[in-house]
Amino acid sequence: MKLRRALSLSAATAALLPVVVAAAPASQAAPAADIPSCYDVSNGQYHNNALVGRTFGIPKAITLGTHWMTYTATLTNTSAKELKSFELNAKLGSYIYNEGERDLSPYGDLQYWDTSQRAWKTLRQAGGNAGGTVPGPKTLKPRESVHMQLRFRVSKDLPLDQTYDAYTGLTGTFIDRYHDTECTSNGDATDSFSPPAG
Repeated sequence: MKLRRALSLSAATAALLPVVVAAAPASQAAPAADIPSCYDVSNGQYHNNALVGRTFGIPKAITLGTHWMTYTATLTNTSAKELKSFELNAKLGSYIYNEGERDLSPYGDLQYWDTSQRAWKTLRQAGGNAGGTVPGPKTLKPRESVHMQLRFRVSKDLPLDQTYDAYTGLTGTFIDRYHDTECTSNGDATDSFSPPAG
């Protein structure tokens, strides 16, 4: 399932929701990676309607180079329960459909705005891909939202010998339960964009 299919809220509804600043201290909980996903535990029967995401400002087409494109990603807890062990991850990349296709991520830069230090911070994973964990709240109460300002760019070095189905955005992960089993679930605030064709 593509990330860009995330549900969205109307702007009017979101304006009434409490806001959590995403530059709050990062969660110290056990890594969610150590817990199985609710989708796997339920053999595909689990459906998360709790965390709803949307983005503003991601262009449909981009120009390669040094120009930054700034956007806002919002995740809202639409459920009646508090989401615990909440973690935020930002990403920039492209979907791989066929053998031999490359990911756009190593050719991109992704940053988030750190409100406490009033500075842009670069997100880069150990393997070289753009993206990573963003400081955020440990929990998200019912009807509470977290907002993150992000920006990205893609280098002129990006090979244009293929078509890229590219995306960027924010994912929120939390611990839930399916029957009696603890498991992880998530919600996405992502959108797609297109680099120039070769």
